[in-house]
Amino acid sequence: MFLKKRKALTLGFTVTIAFLFIGSCGSFLKDADETGPIARVGESYLYKEDIASLLYDGMTKGDSATIVTNFINNWATKQLLLTKAKINLPEDKLAEFDALVADYQTDLYTRAYKDALVQQAADSMVTETQLKRFYENEKENFRLQERLVKIRFVQLPKRFLNKDEVTKRLKSFKKKDIAYLDSIGVQFKKLNFNDSLWVSASRVINEIPPLTLENQDKYLKKSQFFELEDALGVYLAMVTGVLQVNDVAPLSFIEPTIKQVLINRRKLNYIRQLETEVIDEAIKEKEFEVYAHED
Repeated sequence: MFLKKRKALTLGFTVTIAFLFIGSCGSFLKDADETGPIARVGESYLYKEDIASLLYDGMTKGDSATIVTNFINNWATKQLLLTKAKINLPEDKLAEFDALVADYQTDLYTRAYKDALVQQAADSMVTETQLKRFYENEKENFRLQERLVKIRFVQLPKRFLNKDEVTKRLKSFKKKDIAYLDSIGVQFKKLNFNDSLWVSASRVINEIPPLTLENQDKYLKKSQFFELEDALGVYLAMVTGVLQVNDVAPLSFIEPTIKQVLINRRKLNYIRQLETEVIDEAIKEKEFEVYAHED
């Protein structure tokens, strides 16, 4: 019990000293030697440049003092606890942690280096031929998890006078109908006339709130026209295509995913080749050797 109290008092004393030391940090930092430390714990030193990023023009002396004091005290606490950990933890545990730190550092450096090389060398262009070939070979793996639809729709204000005319034009959708709808489009709250794109049912439901997961079977059917209404307005929609759950996803819908898969595979292949070349070159230059040994 006495030991615990003594450790706590020691830590509290260190924090207090740091506060008094930097209490007027605005003037201290200006007058401090550019290369001199501003705090010390054992053999570890904290310098002015270590805290420069914490301060900016326009800060009050009080704010800067608080920020710098907190940073110094946090730094000191970590240094003191680290010192105690190295003294009190078992040697095998310290060795284990040192190995983990070394592995992490190695992984961090090598990953950053490989990423930089990949960015420079790996080709990110994917041709239509490559997309189609991959799609044809793997299409069974692209089964839909939700319904897709092709749809055109408009949202009208609740008391829109020409609703019947808009309905007729939206159903017919010939060139003259499209021209008419475009001409009055500024009167619509929402509109989507691009019914050549496949979109997910969940996205359509987000755009047309009266349409729900529960009632979508009733309305999202091929060649179905529907009218729904809520407090925000009237929704007129024409469904021109439907794909159901477990149908094969169309290439146009899955294309971004395929493109990313192909690029990722290309990067992995490049990294494997790079690793092989590094080993081969090191062996050739006699920088890497494996010595024979007997078991």
